Amino acid sequence: MQRRPFLQTLCGASLATAFAQAQETPKKLGWALVGLGSLSTNQIAPALLKTNNARLAAVVTGSPEKGKQWSEKYGFDASHIYSYENFDKIIDDADVDVVYVVLPNSMHREYVERAAKAGKHVFCEKPMANTPDDCRKMIDACAAAKKLLGIGYRCQFEPHHREAMRLAREKVFGEVKHIQANFGFQSGDPKQWRLRKALAGGGALMDVGVYALQACRYLMGEEPVEVSAIETKTDPVKFAEVDETINWQMKFASGRSAQCTTTYLFNGYNDFTAVCQRGKFGLEPAFGYTGLKGFCSGAKNYLELPNVDHFQLEIEAFSQAIIEGKPFAPSGEEGLRDLLVIDAIYRSIQSGKVEKVATV
Repeated sequence: MQRRPFLQTLCGASLATAFAQAQETPKKLGWALVGLGSLSTNQIAPALLKTNNARLAAVVTGSPEKGKQWSEKYGFDASHIYSYENFDKIIDDADVDVVYVVLPNSMHREYVERAAKAGKHVFCEKPMANTPDDCRKMIDACAAAKKLLGIGYRCQFEPHHREAMRLAREKVFGEVKHIQANFGFQSGDPKQWRLRKALAGGGALMDVGVYALQACRYLMGEEPVEVSAIETKTDPVKFAEVDETINWQMKFASGRSAQCTTTYLFNGYNDFTAVCQRGKFGLEPAFGYTGLKGFCSGAKNYLELPNVDHFQLEIEAFSQAIIEGKPFAPSGEEGLRDLLVIDAIYRSIQSGKVEKVATV
């Protein structure tokens, strides 16, 4: 074979191979974590190492030393370490496509708005904010910047929960008539930020009660229209600022109902049961990071499924929505809907009456 045709053939084959490899290797979006607490350290950062379309590109922290440790561990340059004061400079960081806000609830709005203004897509931990008004401002900020806003409802991507949604939606056991959902644990350190109302917005309800609320909403497939709730408190010193235990009932537009409990007082509540026309199904444990187990009426257990990394799945889903230029759910509107119900629950505790849930 002559030299020139051979080189042309070789170059053409090389380019074709490189193109094929590029097509096989998805683009990895750069994610910046704002806040390097327990969740970022033990769940989110390890999940980013597993994802096929995302990578850890930057961190925002109040500790320069911690930032340096993270850059060395995860292989990004020290120039991608930001403080809370110089965070806005992230606008010039081409390596960052997404900002993941993992801060106390009261700080969510500020950093979502700043991230959107910096031209970044934003992923925000649940609960979305402390008030419905803050949620609306966050939605508006991302819409104005033409950037996606996603909320960290990891269970919506987890196989057990997704199958439970299918069972409800397709009425495998008939229509869901009632749901019982509970989640709580024994709260430890009395000095933690979750027990400060200014930072957390509330107690057990805002922290883990939102999981039970979420399950009821996505299994029913409709929104609650009114709620009644009571709060009990056995340790008025430790829980002086926030709720310890709340029981609440919800009535949905169709007349169907749900009953929920959340607590910071004791362990053991981590489940949901959907009672249907021809049986029931549920999960126990239902809301942890791993170890989920399902049950169903009848011989076939549709909810006997593998456990996976919830954070990996939600990060990949949000990244893929950005890459494909598609909408993402659960969006900011989903976070707002939860806060509207939570607001009605707190109003019912104060009034001692049934309270209506405001509409979006």
